[in-house]
Amino acid sequence: MKKASTIALSITTFFYLCCGGFGYAAFGDATPGNLLTGFGFYEPYWLIDFANACVVLHLVGGYQVYSQPLFANTERWFEKKFPRSGFVNRNYELKLPLYSPPLQINFLRLCFRTVYVASTTTIAMIFPYFNQVIGVLGGLNFWPLTIYFPVEMYLKQRKVEAWTRKWITLRIFSAVCFFMAIFALTGSMEGLLSAKLS
Repeated sequence: MKKASTIALSITTFFYLCCGGFGYAAFGDATPGNLLTGFGFYEPYWLIDFANACVVLHLVGGYQVYSQPLFANTERWFEKKFPRSGFVNRNYELKLPLYSPPLQINFLRLCFRTVYVASTTTIAMIFPYFNQVIGVLGGLNFWPLTIYFPVEMYLKQRKVEAWTRKWITLRIFSAVCFFMAIFALTGSMEGLLSAKLS
């Protein structure tokens, strides 16, 4: 899992930096929110549709990962509130032909997570200034969820001594990412206010 996460994050970071860097270098502040269709080009249709489907698939997976704490707390609350409910507490095994271990399915998890993701996605799509709001949320969530908590957990789990080279390096990394998140949040807020006032 560690190797897969490292590869996935490296590839994602590379593409995000390329899109952000090349987009800004080529178009400056006039860079559209959607690089695929922001310039009025919709040909070939199948390629644009495929690229948008890949973006949706990527975001749904990331959304599921970032929502795990909410899912865990809500499901734990339901388990305590309804300890005898089969809908809440019973797991069913589903055996797939080409998949060796049987899948464990819990109807509460299946229903709650599906409704949660569908409803929040619908609200997000209806919400005005979608790209600007996503930028603000990304600026708020980036540092604490992606940098601070993992670094702190690593330092605790590995019992890294204070003021060692590794400790200093990780603290500097965390501080640099914090300032980058502040700049991103400031820029996103400016974009949201500009879109609201224009």
